[in-house]
Amino acid sequence: MAYRYILFYKPYNVLSQFTDRDSHTPSRQTLKDYIPIPSVYSVGRLDLDSEGLLLLTDDRKLKYRLGQPEFAHPRTYWVQVERIPTTQALEQLRRGITIQNYRTRTARVQLLLTEPLLPPRIPPIRFRQNVPTAWLEITLTEGRNRQVRRMTAAVGFPTLRLVRVAIAHLTLNSLQPGDWRDLHPHEIQPFFS
Repeated sequence: MAYRYILFYKPYNVLSQFTDRDSHTPSRQTLKDYIPIPSVYSVGRLDLDSEGLLLLTDDRKLKYRLGQPEFAHPRTYWVQVERIPTTQALEQLRRGITIQNYRTRTARVQLLLTEPLLPPRIPPIRFRQNVPTAWLEITLTEGRNRQVRRMTAAVGFPTLRLVRVAIAHLTLNSLQPGDWRDLHPHEIQPFFS
């Protein structure tokens, strides 16, 4: 059986699933609005208000492998935060912090010196005229619900925009929001090495 592996640039305000199970909200965009392949499922999720890289597949073995914490595959995010984080806050994020009822694993965190080249978000983030913003690159080896947002808020620098730019060795490259492409077998092989 030939499995499908799809890389997708999830736009802001799109659910990371093919159906919207919440009947109490107006119709929201889902993966089916972009990807006409009903037999694949996302490996991990991005919140409705997050953007970036999603991997979709019908390969249960890969889905299991990437979903288990013991395999600790890295996920990299570009995170725009309110105000300029202090050295102490960055160090706290690197060491791991307690949020809700768990302590995060250590993370790679760096302050980006320039704003990354990203397509504009639609709608744009809310800017406050007298409050500067900064961009961080954060690489995690775990993926709890709203983890990045909770981490930056816990150290006093709330997330304004969150874009996943890499899952292990896979990156957005030239994909634009809403674009997707099939992966080649050699791009999947490192996950099983």
